[in-house]
Amino acid sequence: MAYTPEDFKEMSNRLQDVKDEIGKFIVGQDQAVEFSLYAILADGHALLEGLPGLGKTMLIRTISDVMDLSFSRIQFTPDLMPSDITGTSLIERDAEGRQQFTFKEGPIFHQMVLADEINRATPKTQSALLEAMGEKTVTILGETKRMARPFFVLATQNPIEMEGTYPLPEAQMDRFLCKILVSYPNREELAEISRRTTGAETVSLVKKMNTASLIEAQQMVKEVLIAEDILMVGVDIIQQSNPEYTHFDEIKQFVQYGSGPRGLQSLIKLAKAKALAEGRFHVSIGDLKYVAPAVLRHRILLNYEGEAAEKTVDDLIGTILETAGRGALK
Repeated sequence: MAYTPEDFKEMSNRLQDVKDEIGKFIVGQDQAVEFSLYAILADGHALLEGLPGLGKTMLIRTISDVMDLSFSRIQFTPDLMPSDITGTSLIERDAEGRQQFTFKEGPIFHQMVLADEINRATPKTQSALLEAMGEKTVTILGETKRMARPFFVLATQNPIEMEGTYPLPEAQMDRFLCKILVSYPNREELAEISRRTTGAETVSLVKKMNTASLIEAQQMVKEVLIAEDILMVGVDIIQQSNPEYTHFDEIKQFVQYGSGPRGLQSLIKLAKAKALAEGRFHVSIGDLKYVAPAVLRHRILLNYEGEAAEKTVDDLIGTILETAGRGALK
C-alpha cells in the first residue's frame, strides 16, 4: 500500500497524542517514553535499565493502556521456571472421564509482556524468552504455537552490579532492539511525582491507538525510505564498533566484541520509526546518530583493559559518531 505525505503527518500526530497521554501519568522520562514507542513501532523489543523505583514498570503498563494492548507482567525471581513463562500441558479428564492433555497458556501469550527485573532470574529461565522474542513462536512438547500480534517484550533490568542479579546471555541481549537508560528524576520532577502519587486526584488514561492502527503504523515504518549513501553511514557505524574493522585506536584497545548484523537491522528500524514519529518518510543521518547509542550500548562488550580503565560504552559510541557521515569512516 502506498502512503502519502499526509498519511505520515496524520500518523505522526496520532503518535504525539499517545506521548501526550502517557505524559499525563508519567513524569519526565521523555527519552525512555520516546525510545519505547520507537521500539514498538519497529516491531521489536526493548530493555529498560535503571535503579528500582524509577517508574520503569509503570511506564510500560501505561503504554499498554494508552495503546489498548493486552498486557501481562512476569516478575522474574531466582526460583522462576521456564514453564511459568511459556505455560504447560496438564492432564485433565473430559466429560466422559478420559484423560487428555490440555495446554494452559502462560503470560507470554499477550501482546505486551513486561519482563520485570529480568536479570533476577537464572539464565535457564531467561532463555525461555529467546524463541518468543526471535521467532514470535513458542514450542512446547514438539508443538509450535504462535504469539499474539503485535507482540512485544519490554523488559526492565536493575544495574548489573546490584546484589542478586544475573547477567543476560549475549544471545538474548542481541534480541533487544535497544537498551534504554532510565535516568534519576531532577528536583522539579521529584516534586511533581509526589504531587501526583500522594494526592486525592486520579488520572484516567484515554486509549489513543488500537491493534489495527498500531499494525498500520508498523507497516508505515517499513515504507520509510533510506537512501543508499545514508544506509552506508549506518553500515560504517556498526562496522566501526568492531575492533577487527575499526579505524579508532580506542575501539581496538578497549573493545572485545562489537555489534553484528542484527545491530544494523535495529539501527535502521529505529531510525525509520523516529522518522515516522516526526512525520517524515525518509531517514536522515541525524536519525541514525540519535538512535545509535540505544542500539549499540548492549551490543559492545568491553575487554579487561577497558573495564580496568573504567571506559564506558556510551563514550566509545560517541567517538564513533563524531565522524559518522563525514566520509572519515570509510
